[in-house]
Amino acid sequence: MLIVVGGHTRNIGKTSVVAGLIQALPQFDFAAMKITQFGHGICSASGASCDCCLAPEHPYAIAEERHPGPSDTGRFLAAGARRSFWVRTATGQLAGAMPAIREVCAASCNLIVESNSIVEFLTPDLYLVVLDFAQADFKASSRRLLSRADACVAIEHGIPLPLWNDVPLESWDAKPRFPVRPPQYVTAALAAFVNERLLAAGATAGAPEASA
Repeated sequence: MLIVVGGHTRNIGKTSVVAGLIQALPQFDFAAMKITQFGHGICSASGASCDCCLAPEHPYAIAEERHPGPSDTGRFLAAGARRSFWVRTATGQLAGAMPAIREVCAASCNLIVESNSIVEFLTPDLYLVVLDFAQADFKASSRRLLSRADACVAIEHGIPLPLWNDVPLESWDAKPRFPVRPPQYVTAALAAFVNERLLAAGATAGAPEASA
């Protein structure tokens, strides 16, 4: 099973939702992945400044996290993920990394991915989108993909209406919505929804992960 957690802007809790689901649903033996797309002039391999990464020989990098810790992929391991990966590409160049991503998918019993753009290449069994009414920024890619989400995770601030502009109400308002209040990014209701949807889709709970 493939689960994708996206969001409409940066730093709104996507990593915390992924880690929370891994911890709340250990029976699915998740592998986890974070996909980051850097702007021009940033090295896919290191994240440092790099003019070379405009060249085709640096299309992407993928690294497996080995140690639980404070990094995003380390947090996935600390939450209980069997394996954890970080994929880096230049902005708009995710297609070049898809063969490697598909290999990880094939080797994983259940994979949970922090990304929006992967939905343009793979059809997830469950797609969750994190929404924050207090954040006005709404990435164009998120706006384009929002209608495909199965449910929304709403960061609770007590704000009745979002600050976004030009986001059609019908693309999100009628979807199942799970309010969460930091630092708790996964509630019992959200975990139960994900569990039910995955089992209905045929997910295997507790099965060992295949070797990569």
